[in-house]
Amino acid sequence: MAVSSYGALAGTAIDKLDSPDAQKKGGGDPHYMILVDAGGEKYRLAVNVKSDDNPPDLQFYLDDDYKHPILDAVAKLPVGFTSFPTNLGPGSVSTTAALDYVRGNLFDLSELKILPATASGSGSNDDLNDIFDVYVSKAIATRGAMIYAFGSKWGPESKADAFFDFTPGNGVHDMHMNQGNSGKYSYENGVYTDGGLLIHFPGEQRWVAMFLKFQSQVVSTATGGGTTAGGGAVTGGGVPAGGGSVSIFAALVNPKSDDTGHEAVYLLNTSDADIDLGGWSIVDKLGNKETLSGSIAAGAPLVWILTGKGAQLSNSGGIITLLDKNGTKISGVSYTMSQASQQGMVIRF
Repeated sequence: MAVSSYGALAGTAIDKLDSPDAQKKGGGDPHYMILVDAGGEKYRLAVNVKSDDNPPDLQFYLDDDYKHPILDAVAKLPVGFTSFPTNLGPGSVSTTAALDYVRGNLFDLSELKILPATASGSGSNDDLNDIFDVYVSKAIATRGAMIYAFGSKWGPESKADAFFDFTPGNGVHDMHMNQGNSGKYSYENGVYTDGGLLIHFPGEQRWVAMFLKFQSQVVSTATGGGTTAGGGAVTGGGVPAGGGSVSIFAALVNPKSDDTGHEAVYLLNTSDADIDLGGWSIVDKLGNKETLSGSIAAGAPLVWILTGKGAQLSNSGGIITLLDKNGTKISGVSYTMSQASQQGMVIRF
């Protein structure tokens, strides 16, 4: 299964309500609230800043100059709410702007930081409320700024919204990772149904990305986004606990000669032992696989020249994922069209 009514809302932020003030109005679990105007229709964004499970503090990733090829698709979303499929089968690859923390290589999962909902006070930027306030306030004050909220839609309701008093009530919630759940929230597990908040400041040609995850969620997830026995992962699943033993550290995406057979992926064995690459694979953004062979020596790099018959590196931006023979994701990176624009240049990650 997956979260219901998954998609993305594109609009303009016009008001906000931090978590303590929202709770004073009977908000229940702590959420940061944002009022969005989407072509004359109002929506409330309810962004989790605390979990009702233990441990309660969320994990958070922020990039205030975010670059990823998925932004091309996000920027084309029309004003309003766009629904995305939630029934993708095993091994599927999304062709929409839908988010997947694990399969989309949206960011380095090891860089998630644990942050409290509130800490030392307003303006300290050491808690989620303060961080959201900085960027949402800027979005409200900046002409032309667009906010893109990924999550589960509710409404329209017959009653007025309880926080911003508009009618009919509409909103988006579940704006966090929506896979790797166990227990009572396992029904929300799915692929390409993760939440998040992206803000575009066109005058600065800059994107801000904010992604959230509960500490109880695992990043090694099964094909359908659920947890896997023993914490492992299958076909396109999550990064193993402790990180991968082999990393992608560079790629030649746009060679000077004919692309076929000359694109290359640079691997580094970060362990102290040789690793057999038999059955491992490199996967591109469309899910095409290049099967590897041989081994990579301890502490050594390896340049894998792509044959052109499997994975292919698009010059318009893409992702590169390394899977071991069990289908466990070991490493993943992304690159933009701008990075791939210059022929013969190796992109470093």
